[in-house]
Amino acid sequence: MPTPPLIQPGAQPDVQVWDPFVRIFHWSLVACVLTNYFVVDDGKDLHQWIGYAASALVVLRIVWGFIGTRHARFADFFPTPSRLRSHLVALREGRIEHHAGHNPLGALMMLVLMATVLGLGVTGFLQTTNTFWGEEWLQELHELIASALMALAGLHAAAALLMSRIERTNLVAAMFTGVKRRF
Repeated sequence: MPTPPLIQPGAQPDVQVWDPFVRIFHWSLVACVLTNYFVVDDGKDLHQWIGYAASALVVLRIVWGFIGTRHARFADFFPTPSRLRSHLVALREGRIEHHAGHNPLGALMMLVLMATVLGLGVTGFLQTTNTFWGEEWLQELHELIASALMALAGLHAAAALLMSRIERTNLVAAMFTGVKRRF
């Protein structure tokens, strides 16, 4: 797999990175997760449909990861062991790498978050089937995965703020505008 491009010092400071689909996916998924966790009662029809919507969003994002725009494609940022190792060494040494798309740790987090949402979708769906309806262990697993998702989402948000500061790039704004701006 080729190494993803880095934004070199002195290079163009504004980089068009996330397309509208990626941004809409991201904020729609955030809305689904927060609504289901904090607003809607567990087990209600609305909770189930929001969960299905979140799972469908992740499936669409996986497809977009193969056919989408450059920085949306998994090939552009997939967190291989060598990419992760190189990124961690750079961080430890205080070298700042400005990745055009996701850095390797951000890419890993994105994949873990998507897998966690799919795990929630599967465990939630299984609770509606005759085979698993009322199974306490499955309900507990679903709740455990939901709590893990919230912890991971919090870590993701904190890391985005920290990396924005380290890289001097407003990553949160970039997820709204699609443009990474150095400051």
